[in-house]
Amino acid sequence: MKIGIIGAGAMGTGIAQLAAFSNHKVLLYDANQDALNRSRDSLLKILNRMAEKGKISDADAKGIFGNILFIEKMSTFANAEIIVEAIVENLEVKQSVFRELESIVSADCILATNTSSLSVSAIAAACKKPERIVGIHFFNPVFLMKLVEIIPTLQTEESVSKKAVKWISDMGHLPVMAKDTPGFIVNRIARPFYSEALRILDEGIADAATIDHAMTTVGGFRMGPFTLMDFIGNDVNYTVTETVFKAFFYDPRYKPSFTQQRLAMAGYLGRKTGKGYYNYNEGAVKPEPNTDLELLKYIFERVLFMLINEAADALMYGVASRDDIDTAMKYGVNYPKGLLKWADEMGIDDCVNALDDLYDLYREDRYRCSALLRKMSYDNTTFYD
Repeated sequence: MKIGIIGAGAMGTGIAQLAAFSNHKVLLYDANQDALNRSRDSLLKILNRMAEKGKISDADAKGIFGNILFIEKMSTFANAEIIVEAIVENLEVKQSVFRELESIVSADCILATNTSSLSVSAIAAACKKPERIVGIHFFNPVFLMKLVEIIPTLQTEESVSKKAVKWISDMGHLPVMAKDTPGFIVNRIARPFYSEALRILDEGIADAATIDHAMTTVGGFRMGPFTLMDFIGNDVNYTVTETVFKAFFYDPRYKPSFTQQRLAMAGYLGRKTGKGYYNYNEGAVKPEPNTDLELLKYIFERVLFMLINEAADALMYGVASRDDIDTAMKYGVNYPKGLLKWADEMGIDDCVNALDDLYDLYREDRYRCSALLRKMSYDNTTFYD
């Protein structure tokens, strides 16, 4: 197919690479010529490196690169069959782009947004044909992260969602269906991985190194929350947290941390600035964690129970199916297990009791137990048979 992509940043470039590998003809557009040039150089470098390592042939590298046309005018999208927008997370800007697209493309062209935090329905509302708008949310790095969230709007035709699912599947990626709610599946359910770790840090229960150590050694996570936040960028992670908090009408469960806000304000953004929760400058020594097993187990379980609670609530409110929730967390953020499967292993009663203990201690709505978990405890049921 002929695929249009708007935005030549990391996400747009990654989507272009994936589509070109699947032999689609890709039209990559960016209003910034420098961004377009950087994207071209980056893709050429990636393909050449893959050829050098023997992952693809030189001929394949040239063919894949030849599938991508770097364009300077959106009018070139006239014959595209699917267009994916991957630009700045600003509703007004996205709505403006989609309005312009509608005046260019054919009537049956699917228009998709890669937004990670904005309402897809709100983006679609700016269009004359909102029924062809759908969310297709990739994860970075696109080529390696197999998960893709498909988000139909209230207006989306079922045939459009099915075409989006087929397109993603045909490219070898893993589509999951998500309701158009703040954060969709992954960015909603993953919030406690960061927020509860920050709460433990803010209370002085443990430092960042110890919390990270607990989650990687006891929990089996690939990265601890502070290492991951420094990798993502504290500005990016804080913005997503604040966006989700506002979108949920200031539900205290999603309340941001002053610690992260201050780091972002100070420019301590993590790896990209050389300093975040850790110091990445030359000669810096990484702090040693506390290895007390009881403390590590407490930290891991507290974060895990909060994650399980969020996953249970997402299931209860129909954000996604049981299987799609567990698939999304395993392949979207590389969790060791699906959280609902993990809940069964930990014991539903233990999940409820742990959350109730936190609520009794803090008396904050942040720690309210999901009604689904409580009902399952009463009924003595599990997520999986």
